[in-house]
Amino acid sequence: MTIPEITEDGFLGGRIVVRQPRRGFRAGLDAVMLAAAVPARDGDACLELGSGAGVASLCLAARVPGCRVLGMEIDAALVALANESAAGNGFAGRVRFIEGDAIGTEPDGAPFDHVFLNPPFHPAGANVSPDAARDAAMRDKDNAVPRWLARALALGKPGGTVTAILRADRIGDAARATGQAVRILWLLPRAGAEPKRAILQTGGQTGGQTGGGEGRFVLHEADGRYTQEAEAVLRHGGALRLTPQFGDGYTR
Repeated sequence: MTIPEITEDGFLGGRIVVRQPRRGFRAGLDAVMLAAAVPARDGDACLELGSGAGVASLCLAARVPGCRVLGMEIDAALVALANESAAGNGFAGRVRFIEGDAIGTEPDGAPFDHVFLNPPFHPAGANVSPDAARDAAMRDKDNAVPRWLARALALGKPGGTVTAILRADRIGDAARATGQAVRILWLLPRAGAEPKRAILQTGGQTGGQTGGGEGRFVLHEADGRYTQEAEAVLRHGGALRLTPQFGDGYTR
């Protein structure tokens, strides 16, 4: 299957250019924030489950030039696009994408130092998108969040990390599903607002800059502009550090 209309979109202030479908599910802020939270170092092997057009994997590769990244995606057309983008950005030697199911496919190279994911997290009863690919990428029709997290944990090395970006109201269930201590970073649209997204991470030791402090990261100023902290991540490729610790009895 081919994708009829493709756009070429810049990320990290134009450091990378990614080919993705004009219609349907399109990666944006969530993918960049997810990549920024993966505490990879030179020489680490990283796996993205459900990599789509490859935005998060390519952003991670741009930030950490010595890491290797494998993206696994069920849509063959998106896999082809992602590999084109990896080559176009000069990453073909260390970033590649394969066709596979997040739950059932065994990727070569396991176990990985870091596994990261943006699973379908909208409730099964949410509005159905008329675009089948977008619907599959976003709506959790088969308990995907805990199943993907369990799979990510199984594919990671002891002492490695699993990092996921989710709807904020799914974090409690996701944290309990890991059965481990987790770190949370709440992403607030603006200061004082309720978070719409959050990043969850298990295992490992994180490094990089802290955004927002105390587990909260504010994305926009009151006038709608990105905050300086958000600009540092979204435009300049800065890292995020997740610090708050919660046990498996986490609630919110």
